[in-house]
Amino acid sequence: MAKHKRSSDNGSGTKASRKKAGSEQLKRKDYERKLRKLHGELVRLQQWVQHKGLKACIVFEGRDGAGKGGTIKAITERVSPRVFRVVALPAPTEREKSQMHLQRYVPHLPAAGEIVIFDRSWYNRAGVERVMGFCSEDDVKTFLKATPLFERAMVHSGIILLKYWLEVSEAEQTKRLEDRIDDPRKVWKLSPMDLKSYTRWDDYTRARDAMFAATDTAWAPWYVAYSDDKRRARLSIISHLLSKIRYKSAPREKVKLPKRKLSKDRAPKHRFKVVPDVS
Repeated sequence: MAKHKRSSDNGSGTKASRKKAGSEQLKRKDYERKLRKLHGELVRLQQWVQHKGLKACIVFEGRDGAGKGGTIKAITERVSPRVFRVVALPAPTEREKSQMHLQRYVPHLPAAGEIVIFDRSWYNRAGVERVMGFCSEDDVKTFLKATPLFERAMVHSGIILLKYWLEVSEAEQTKRLEDRIDDPRKVWKLSPMDLKSYTRWDDYTRARDAMFAATDTAWAPWYVAYSDDKRRARLSIISHLLSKIRYKSAPREKVKLPKRKLSKDRAPKHRFKVVPDVS
């Protein structure tokens, strides 16, 4: 396989910068203040993407408990789901298993005016499928050889492709998975596969490194975000993706509410079944 040119900005950072970033957890008040500003920028981006018919694809990968879901929620909670479309595919059907691996992802790629976010992606083959033995090593080799070409075709078609790996430490992953066991809000996040995967830390590390070596290309580089501090990681990723998509304020007409027409008889014509207030 021919070697690909790597991006010098691979997101790995230095030990000093990682230590500084993780030395103090970002306080909620500071986080919410900064996130509010970034949400405004994401709305500007959304309007520009619609105005110019841009196409963007954002891939999130990482170990279980790395914070992918929370990061995606932070990105999407103030924008339109019709523009920022989240794709989180279930396990493949028997029919999909018989297809070319990349085939099931193609229908979900963005059209003009869309930003598609993959909560795990075609890179399942290089990660969980490889580590847990759901595919052969030949399947993995074929995937790692084909993916740079697939992503180059995406970029050549006009898609802005951003790939993020969320890197969590062993201790923090353990803490987060333990938190899911007894929390009724999080128990759905802990699957039998998560428990099996938990024992395979070194295998996942080797799989990650092989994936980076084959698919960290000049046209589709990987960016790594250290996510032990979830709030800081979310802000950093949003800021980074905003810097990677050139945008400005889209033109729009000034909005003014029209005068409302009200009749004299405004009593309900049907007896409401009222939801009782919680005491």
